[in-house]
Amino acid sequence: QEFVTVLVRDPRTQKEDSWHSYVDYEIFIHTNSMCFTRKTSCVRRRFREFVWLRQRLQSNAVLMQLPELPSKTPFFNMNNPHHVDHRRQGLQEFLEKILQDTLLLSDSRLHLFLQTQLSPEDMEACVSGQTKYSVADAIHKFASLNRRFPIEDEERKEGKNEADSDSESSSSGLGPSDDSISCGCKASPASEES
Repeated sequence: QEFVTVLVRDPRTQKEDSWHSYVDYEIFIHTNSMCFTRKTSCVRRRFREFVWLRQRLQSNAVLMQLPELPSKTPFFNMNNPHHVDHRRQGLQEFLEKILQDTLLLSDSRLHLFLQTQLSPEDMEACVSGQTKYSVADAIHKFASLNRRFPIEDEERKEGKNEADSDSESSSSGLGPSDDSISCGCKASPASEES
């Protein structure tokens, strides 16, 4: 039986510049679904990136009514834990519903959103073939920049005799590694946080 577990957690306030801040959320995925390139992944996304994702998914699935995001309220206060947690719950419910739909699971933007730290502009460029790297390349490159999950380390050791895909990825055009994007995720049972 295939499963996809998604957790939206660990909201953090990030400073954009001296005047502006925003909250981003960690998205943790654990799955055995054949639809996913990586079986575990962890990225950080902000609310406006969720808005972008919903718009793109809706434009590709015109006849479907997508689940709603939590409403964007002008009174949202990032210093109010209740506001932040309410939004976090809404974002998690949105992703849980999206990930149950096989049509939406076929959209490459969804996979780049969940398994890389590419910006919306870079995701669009990748999906439309304007980059030197494919969707799968982008996901593998991002995973190689982040701390690995124990299961992936074992899979990697077992596959060491085969061609090492990371050895050629430095020329993929994905740019320099950025350790600041590392989530430091722990592969924890979903039951802990459900």
